[in-house]
Amino acid sequence: MEQNPNQEQQINIELTEEIAEGTYSNLAIINHSFAEFVIDFVNLMPGAPKAKVKSRVIMTPQHAKRMMRALIDNVKRFEAQNGVIKEQDVPVPFVGGTQGEA
Repeated sequence: MEQNPNQEQQINIELTEEIAEGTYSNLAIINHSFAEFVIDFVNLMPGAPKAKVKSRVIMTPQHAKRMMRALIDNVKRFEAQNGVIKEQDVPVPFVGGTQGEA
């Protein structure tokens, strides 16, 4: 059976109960090399001297760019339905290294 090149392939994605619960993060630290982007999701609690990386996601630069575009698109749709997301000028501690923060 030949597949139409314009037809999108269906992907079956499984979501376990544990992963479906999610992990809270209020800080993302982003590092990159030529071959990959590394995003560490951190839970930074007020007044705590230490923060823990709760999850690390590693992806290719191409996937990172697609993710950026998807986030931009979703934020625009969210704001169209709910109003502009107000950003707060809350200082985020610099953790060291040559990474970006979000």
